[in-house]
Amino acid sequence: MNVLVTGGAGYIGSHTVLCLLNEGYHVIVLDNLCNSSVEAIKRVEQLTQQSVTFIEGDVCNKQHLENVFTKHKVDCVIHFAALKAVGESALQPLKYHHNNVSGSINLLSCMAKHQVNQFIFSSSATVYGEQNPYPYIETMPLGTPSSPYGTTKMIVERVLEDNNKANVDFKAISLRYFNPIGAHPSGEIGEDPSGIPNNLLPFVAQVAVGKREKLTVFGDDYPTPDGTCLRDYLHVMDLAEGHVAALNWLKQQTTLDEVAVFNLGTGTGTSVLNIIRAFETETGKPVPYEVANRREGDLPAFWANADKAKQVLKWQAKRDINAMMQDTWRWQSNNPDGYSK
Repeated sequence: MNVLVTGGAGYIGSHTVLCLLNEGYHVIVLDNLCNSSVEAIKRVEQLTQQSVTFIEGDVCNKQHLENVFTKHKVDCVIHFAALKAVGESALQPLKYHHNNVSGSINLLSCMAKHQVNQFIFSSSATVYGEQNPYPYIETMPLGTPSSPYGTTKMIVERVLEDNNKANVDFKAISLRYFNPIGAHPSGEIGEDPSGIPNNLLPFVAQVAVGKREKLTVFGDDYPTPDGTCLRDYLHVMDLAEGHVAALNWLKQQTTLDEVAVFNLGTGTGTSVLNIIRAFETETGKPVPYEVANRREGDLPAFWANADKAKQVLKWQAKRDINAMMQDTWRWQSNNPDGYSK
């Protein structure tokens, strides 16, 4: 089975490509490398001793997509390609809507033209918005996301629903996940953000390795046990395996009356301060930090109810917070400058 992975050279994408290869799938990666590196794909090939068809291209470019679907037989698409920085999305909403929404529509249109009808979408817990109580459950209505980034994910989910109703052959899964962290246990692939990291753990790791002076904690006055935000931190390898489980399930379905939605998470909230302490404990490296004002778009707390994924996909997160810290540090200490070393 040939799987097209858009954004496959990125953090989550590269780990998923590795798991797909290990499961026996042939993988085609389309990535514009705006926030990723082809070195990640090279390392995945080394780790798996298998080859990947890599194409530098953009889902926002219709000709790039047409070339892929014309030259390669594609059976299923896993769609990661998106901009994902919450803060940046508030400053540049049009950029996010163009890339995340228009790019997804381009991709779905090209799939329809070439009669490719299996689709897995990299969605986000942010689609639940501020109105829904946590833990989030898939039966909850879509809310009002707290950022333009979240809005783009919600819009694409709506597009998938409409496409599903219009095309009886179209089968789609939307995977809503939370805060992926960690790295492959080899230390060869991991998260390599360009510029200043937007996510917590890469920043923590860069402080520990000496690239940053200190961490900024955005707000310590939230209504949580220690005043910092609670999030559902999930090992990226668990998340990658969740995508493979979703694909294995999807290809067994003859039809889907609606888009299948699954939360991928641990079901446990962990605070920012607890992440810092866990990292220091597991690595022995101090992480100096200062507290700043709250960041726009951040909710106090949320985590997943992942029972549906366990029951239907036979998937559940199995790596603990200690493994997340150890694997992150192994990646960061082995690659202090990321893939550019």
